[in-house]
Amino acid sequence: MGFRFDLLLLFTTLVLLSTITPTVLSDVILSKVDRRIDLTSQIVRVTSTLKVENAGPDPVSEVLLTFPEIQAKDLAYLTATLNEGKGKVKKSGSNLLINVAKPEELPPSLTFHSVSLPKALGEGDSLTIDVLAVFTRALRPFPEEITQADIQLVLFQDTAHYLSPYAVKVQSLTVKLPKARIETYTKLENTNIHGSDIKYGPYENLPPFSYAPIAVHFETNQPFAVAQELVREIEISHWGNVQVTEHYNVVHQGAKSKGEFSRLDFQARPHLRGASALRNLVAKLPPRAHSIYYRDEIGNISTSNVWGDPKKTELVIEPRYPLFGGWRTTFTIGYGLPLEDFLFGLEGKRFLNFSFGSPINDLVTDNLIVKVVLPEGSNDISISTPFPVKEGQETKISHLDVAGRPVVVLEKTNVVPEHNQYFQVYYRFNKLSMLREPFMLISGFFILFVSCIVYMHVDMSISKSSASYLAKLQWDEVRATIQQVVSIINQCLSKHERLEASLHDLSRTGDVQACKTARKTADSLFKEYSKELKPLLSFLQSSPQATQILPKVEELVAKEKELQERLIAKHSTIVDCYEKKIGGRELENRVASHQQKVVALKQEVDDLLDYIEEI
Repeated sequence: MGFRFDLLLLFTTLVLLSTITPTVLSDVILSKVDRRIDLTSQIVRVTSTLKVENAGPDPVSEVLLTFPEIQAKDLAYLTATLNEGKGKVKKSGSNLLINVAKPEELPPSLTFHSVSLPKALGEGDSLTIDVLAVFTRALRPFPEEITQADIQLVLFQDTAHYLSPYAVKVQSLTVKLPKARIETYTKLENTNIHGSDIKYGPYENLPPFSYAPIAVHFETNQPFAVAQELVREIEISHWGNVQVTEHYNVVHQGAKSKGEFSRLDFQARPHLRGASALRNLVAKLPPRAHSIYYRDEIGNISTSNVWGDPKKTELVIEPRYPLFGGWRTTFTIGYGLPLEDFLFGLEGKRFLNFSFGSPINDLVTDNLIVKVVLPEGSNDISISTPFPVKEGQETKISHLDVAGRPVVVLEKTNVVPEHNQYFQVYYRFNKLSMLREPFMLISGFFILFVSCIVYMHVDMSISKSSASYLAKLQWDEVRATIQQVVSIINQCLSKHERLEASLHDLSRTGDVQACKTARKTADSLFKEYSKELKPLLSFLQSSPQATQILPKVEELVAKEKELQERLIAKHSTIVDCYEKKIGGRELENRVASHQQKVVALKQEVDDLLDYIEEI
């Protein structure tokens, strides 16, 4: 329905204009118009060769180009050159100046552009102009949704007659299609098909604003790759490198995919089950590009290939998945370039000469942002571009920067490959500023080494006469004393185990005398250990640093002493029973009270040892 409305709008506009022919335009005649429309990709390129004649007495210095409003909103690029050739040999001259014009007495539903001629045409003079108009979104999917197995059909609308405010003597039109398969097309007088070309005309003696609406419905499986946003960052380093980083947000704006997607069918028959899918993108980089990478938010993407020759470096990248209509993906490509190929000097200033648009073939960019990061300290910055762009500046802070690096920001909408022309950024830079970062690095390492030398040669220890140092020495002595006490207690505990072992031998051999000897030996050792503990306890009692730990140490010594006594009592009771030949239950009854107390005391001694060792 939208396509029919656009065609009806164009038809109505031209009907109204057919009755309006201002006299101010009647002196100019287009004696011959040869128009060629290229529909082989998503970008529609219309090339028109106009032979302009001045049939009036007044000189003519400009020629008007006319576009209906529904086409003008999709006009991305417009250029006009002077054709200086004759016959079959054609030679294009320099670009002519084009400005938007608003002629009086003409409705606002048409957009006019004024082409300034290099010199005014006198009466009877003529010249030939080549006009290139590039449109985006002029091809509209019809149907708007297809399945994976369907082919992509698009609809194109225009007029077979050249829309102009001037009379046209002879005019012809050629529409070039990507394939010979055509669903439907408008048939007019003198319409012929040659392979994949549809030819209309020639038509003669056409009045101003003549019209003949046409529509072509045809097959094209070319993917409609559109970068909704592209941010190109070009960072200049005067140490010999230009680093380029490009962030893409790409969507396939062809016929939207409906239904389910089968990876198996796509891999088995990719040209039938996904004919219009976007499988890869080709970027033509400068010839000496190096350190090339291709990644997205997940990480590096290995499905890419690079070929190089002396004229270019070609990067072929494949997304992680094929893009069908309506699908999108984001990724980043980056590469380095030698500085001498793009940075030059002129009249005391330096200037960067770099391409503006994306290096990817047949990519339409809705919003392109180019950021040129200049070295820190650059000043007197100016910009030269071959077409109007939105300009701005910002600052980027990077490693070893102090004030930050100036960044030139250029922004343009509706960008096509024809915009991939060179622009220049001029600036001044003092060579001594290049030494700033090396000097900062050298200074940093120098300060680090000096600090290490000072640290190694300066006595950082605490003064031996200070109270904190003396307190530390006293605490070390307390710790050493406690360790000695714990060591003596552990020796006592080992003797306890030997006494217990002698009782086991007694029950096995009945040797009472050997058991008495073991007890006598243990008694003498216990007395020696007791003598060793006395000076240690005295020291702890006199030291203020041992105030908190002293109660536990004294409790440990007391418990171990009580344990000794209980073990000796148990030992004596068992030996006496063996001498008197008392056994059985009576022996167990006599020993039971001692045994219970020994077990409890052993547990208490172990707990105290653990507590003291932790401290």
